[in-house]
Amino acid sequence: MSKIWLITGASSGLGRIMTEDLLERGDKVVATIRRKDALTDLKREYGDRLIVMMLEMTDTVAIRSAVAGAFGHVGRIDVVVSNAGYGLFGAAEEVADADIDRQIATNLTGSIQLIRAVLPYLRQQGGGRIMQVSSEGGQIAYPNFSLYHTTKWGIEGFIESVAQEVAPFRIDCIIVEPGPTGTNFAAGMVHAAPMAVYDDTPAGAVRKAIDAGTFPINGDARRTVAAMIAAADSEKPPFRLPLGSKAYDNITRELASRLTSIETQRDVAYSADGKR
Repeated sequence: MSKIWLITGASSGLGRIMTEDLLERGDKVVATIRRKDALTDLKREYGDRLIVMMLEMTDTVAIRSAVAGAFGHVGRIDVVVSNAGYGLFGAAEEVADADIDRQIATNLTGSIQLIRAVLPYLRQQGGGRIMQVSSEGGQIAYPNFSLYHTTKWGIEGFIESVAQEVAPFRIDCIIVEPGPTGTNFAAGMVHAAPMAVYDDTPAGAVRKAIDAGTFPINGDARRTVAAMIAAADSEKPPFRLPLGSKAYDNITRELASRLTSIETQRDVAYSADGKR
């Protein structure tokens, strides 16, 4: 049985590939984009099965209007894919105030407001599924990506809570955590003006690897999307979906390290309780 999807950030990358694959298999997609004509070829090929909307994720009023228009047009949406976002690249001291504001407004606040906007419609229709595209960077951190990680760690905390709030309404959530994947993500990054003082630091090392094209990218974009669609189709999807060997290895190693570190503090933690 075909599904109806709402996908943000469908102009390129994982959002574009997902839109292509879903249309090819016979589903219907409401796709939001920022670049006019980004999906003209798909619209020409698939006609009414693709609805394209222009949407700026920093505009809360526009998000609510787009969501209302999407549900008003198609009636029911089975899966909402919150995918829009980009990376701000630079050490915390290097990034500009305006770039920090836009990064948070797009990746974090925009995703939050999208989900808030769709919830009443999903409740009214008796359920649905929300897929939030995060990153391995929602569980681990690289130097030079501090503001990007801020948004990904933040949205994962938001989904952790929301998933519990809306489960009684037959709405479930999936957090997708891809590792470095062969998309145009790097081309879309906003780069801060580098400070020479960071050249010989971990931040500088990551910057050099990105600039030289030697930062390891293991993930295949089409296989990543295939796994995302399979998860969304499954009767009981995973709450978290790490994708790519690098994501799996990095996340499991970080979680194990974090647990070990916390366990050493057990006595101190218990000592902070009040007397019974």
